[in-house]
Amino acid sequence: MPTAIEPLNLLAVAVGTIVAFLFGWLVYSPKVFGKGWAEGSGVALGQGSEMPYFAMASQLVALALLSLVIGLLAAQAAFWTAILAILAAMMFVVSAGAFLKKSTYAMLVDGGYILGSGVLMILIQAVL
Repeated sequence: MPTAIEPLNLLAVAVGTIVAFLFGWLVYSPKVFGKGWAEGSGVALGQGSEMPYFAMASQLVALALLSLVIGLLAAQAAFWTAILAILAAMMFVVSAGAFLKKSTYAMLVDGGYILGSGVLMILIQAVL
């Protein structure tokens, strides 16, 4: 009997994780949404030597897990379940931002990043 992991496209999961992480660099860069996000989040954008390594590692793990969920759902042709999983993740991020009293702008950036990452992961599953 086949299992859910047999048709899993591990290449698409890995590429989805990396592309979503790079998408985050773009979204949170000072030239895109970074300055407004930092102000609305109560943080200062630091220099390259001040990288938040634990936060980045945690983000990479979270993206890998989300990409794995998307990959498993793609293998089962469960598109709408994948959409619901992405929306749930997005709302967890937004609710955490609300508890931290982030600005609406910062919460929209955070939520939009998760939504955009999920869409990228779905597209990568479809292409690879």
